[in-house]
Amino acid sequence: MNTVRLKFWGVRGSIPTPGPDTVYYGGNTPCVELRVGSEIIILDAGTGIRPLGRALTAEFGKQPICLSVIITHTHWDHIQGFPFFIPAYDPQNRITLVAFEGARQGLRSAMSTQMESPYFPISMYQLPGDISIEELKGLDSKVGAIPVRAQFLNHPGACTGYRLATPAGAIAYLPDVELCDRLRDEPSGAAIPPEPEGHSPAADQDRKVIEFIRDSEVLILDAQYTADEYQKHIGWGHSCVEDSVAFALRANVKRLFLFHHDPDHSDAEVSQLLERARQIAARHDSSLLIEAAREGIELVLTKP
Repeated sequence: MNTVRLKFWGVRGSIPTPGPDTVYYGGNTPCVELRVGSEIIILDAGTGIRPLGRALTAEFGKQPICLSVIITHTHWDHIQGFPFFIPAYDPQNRITLVAFEGARQGLRSAMSTQMESPYFPISMYQLPGDISIEELKGLDSKVGAIPVRAQFLNHPGACTGYRLATPAGAIAYLPDVELCDRLRDEPSGAAIPPEPEGHSPAADQDRKVIEFIRDSEVLILDAQYTADEYQKHIGWGHSCVEDSVAFALRANVKRLFLFHHDPDHSDAEVSQLLERARQIAARHDSSLLIEAAREGIELVLTKP
């Protein structure tokens, strides 16, 4: 159980973006697969869950599949792939939809409403699979055998980030979050940016996020905008690359994956943001490893 596998199946934000300009990073909406021993945990059910479902069906064949799907929030891009998740159509498969305490009714409503007529030909209640909804009780809980910590995030509606404690280190997943404090990105500064000061609601929220992701082995973090784009989208619930890198630096994260790529960003533009992020880390003399999340990337982590 020491080997941990993490694979990206959907990395785009807001809406699927197929086409020649998004082939490299991918156009599916959020879905990440985590394997810890025999445990299978899926983070969000965007359109990336469709190819994941096909892969699982091919892998398991006639054997039953047991897995958990953690839903961070019910914005459409995080649930719209579930009606096309093939394992949900096999009665021998057990699928647990996981949400934070108090979210059961809202999650059930959101997942079923998107499959109601006239939007979809099959209702959620007609799915043959053994599908249940489980609420995490409190901020610290377990999904299967994996300890999971939750953190409320600054995003319109109820949105929760998750930190999963694996034998190979912590994996933090914050796909949709607007980080409040702005990095004063001084080209001449070599030190890691200081943490937010004062006791404003914004500073307090930022400190909670920094502590939540601190010392993570892997951080999957919203980095949808450039700094200029963010100025036009304040309050929309997403962050810019500069802020995301700053928070990873402050929290002593080992590896950062830029996530929730803007639907208007081409592969070339995402690569430019990645280069920008790496320049910031290098200027602060940091060993932080930074990648832009890309469909098909599989990360294999082993226990230190």
